[in-house]
Amino acid sequence: MLIIDARESDTIDKALRKYKKKFEKSQVLKQLRKRKNFTKPSVLRRFQILKAAYKEKMITESEI
Repeated sequence: MLIIDARESDTIDKALRKYKKKFEKSQVLKQLRKRKNFTKPSVLRRFQILKAAYKEKMITESEI
């Protein structure tokens, strides 16, 4: 549950902006999307390996 410290001097817009930032930082939506579908651990591992290989390739190309 997100708790926003809204002072009486703050406007609704300001409080809403604070809520949106806090919601984005908490990554609730990201977790919901991740839990929506089950992915096998082997698929996750393969994805991580491909991602690491891509990053390595990008780093080596930028050094040239």
